[in-house]
Amino acid sequence: MTENMADLMVSLHDDKIDMIAATSVLQQQAGDIRQTKINWQSYMQSQMISSEDYNCVSALDGDKKNSYLQQNQAQSAKTLLNLLSHVSKDQTIQYILVMIDDLLQEDRTRVEIFHDYATKRKESVWGPFLNLLNRQDGFIVNMSSRILAKLACWGHEQMPKSDLNFYLQWLKDQLTVNAKAYHQELVEADAKRNALANQHGNHHHHGHQPVYESYKEVSSCVDDQASTTSSSLKSLPIPSNEYIQSVGRCLQMMLRVDEYRFAFVSVDGISTIVSILSSRVNFQVQYQLVFCLWVLTFNPLLAEKMNKFNIIPILADILNDCAKEKVTRIILAVFRNLIEKPEDSQVSKEHCIAMVQCKVLKQLSILEQRRFDDEDISSDVEFLTEKLQNSVQDLSSFDEYSTEIKSGRLEWSPVHKSAKFWRENAQRLNEKNYELLRILVHLLETVKDPLVLSVASFDIGEYVRHYPRGKRVIEQLGGKQLVMQLLSHEDPNVRYEALLAVQKLMVHNWEYLGKQLEKDKEGASAAKPGAAPISGKA
Repeated sequence: MTENMADLMVSLHDDKIDMIAATSVLQQQAGDIRQTKINWQSYMQSQMISSEDYNCVSALDGDKKNSYLQQNQAQSAKTLLNLLSHVSKDQTIQYILVMIDDLLQEDRTRVEIFHDYATKRKESVWGPFLNLLNRQDGFIVNMSSRILAKLACWGHEQMPKSDLNFYLQWLKDQLTVNAKAYHQELVEADAKRNALANQHGNHHHHGHQPVYESYKEVSSCVDDQASTTSSSLKSLPIPSNEYIQSVGRCLQMMLRVDEYRFAFVSVDGISTIVSILSSRVNFQVQYQLVFCLWVLTFNPLLAEKMNKFNIIPILADILNDCAKEKVTRIILAVFRNLIEKPEDSQVSKEHCIAMVQCKVLKQLSILEQRRFDDEDISSDVEFLTEKLQNSVQDLSSFDEYSTEIKSGRLEWSPVHKSAKFWRENAQRLNEKNYELLRILVHLLETVKDPLVLSVASFDIGEYVRHYPRGKRVIEQLGGKQLVMQLLSHEDPNVRYEALLAVQKLMVHNWEYLGKQLEKDKEGASAAKPGAAPISGKA
């Protein structure tokens, strides 16, 4: 990581984000836990803790904790880690974790107190907190995670690889497990609602009614939550557990460290973030997860690979829908990095084209009309507008076509219906081991959207029509069978385009057939009564 980038990562103040996170469930519960008092004396009297640990924790829990900590750093680390290992009561563990987190939050250099103590003892500073991730209590688990992130990001010692992979996998699972659980909850609520609707009259079913009420507005959307018709899904509740903001907060910290970024990619972290962003989440979670993508794009290699996860179309959709300035700001910052950071200028160009096709220029022109307090927004809007307008001027029709296919969002843009385009470019679909054709075939197999299926079928037919050996290529890629299956599709437009494509696939050479029809026509007119017999005999 360059020096400038390192400076930038440090300058992203945690306190700013913590002000936002202060409303999170974890922070609210921490506030309540601070108000409780633990009877440390009873722990000592029952010999659950030593007198040494009692004296230390009492001092740290008192008014003079700062001066005590200054003079007794090793003892403080020893006592707090001891207590985590030897106390079993949830309420006390919660209190100790809040104490540790507060110490670190007040002065981030204090992470070294724990690192130094563990190093001298040849113990793992990570172990006690990683073990707590297995507890049942949600507060204990998520406060331990928060402390782990601080120890990993604020100290001179980085988290070792095996612990790092375990921790990042755990964070990722916290996002996905809860999203899945939420989706299942919606499905079950929908089933219950339908069952209730089938009952006679307006019978009151005690115990069920609150569930129906809470999911009333979304139960009809369960099956198509992943579709791109975002306007009907704007008011969905948050698909997450109550601690998702804390999980996002830990990721925001971890992904500022370059070495941790690749570890996150290796546990398939980017596609997890993208899949959650493509569902409907509240703006705070949106902001946190887009922030994670933003810090990832400061690495040039990751900035180059990022749109393979389809983040440009998804962020363009959020930009189109969002009303929150901070979400707008962070998306524009990601877009800027996707153009500025890649070292391969061709990749930057492809990213520009992808943004143009996702109607980002239109959004930028709307944003130009608005007044923003944040100068970064105005600067990014100006930068992106200039870059995208330049890319439009340089855009060849094949660039445009290629980017559209790779986005998976096919529509009847002019390039599809242009005979000139197909005459000049059909053969180019063979490039990079038939990359674009493979995508078209994959779309036929996996996509439900009738528009995408119609356009993909049409394109396959046009490729076969204009490329002499196209029929064989499509058969080898499995496209012919998929197009034929669409002949019985429920949508009439899909059936129509599939039928045209099948006709083109059945004809060996489209142009040759046209010439044959002309010859047959001429032959028929020549063989009129009075013409010489074909045999040549008298």
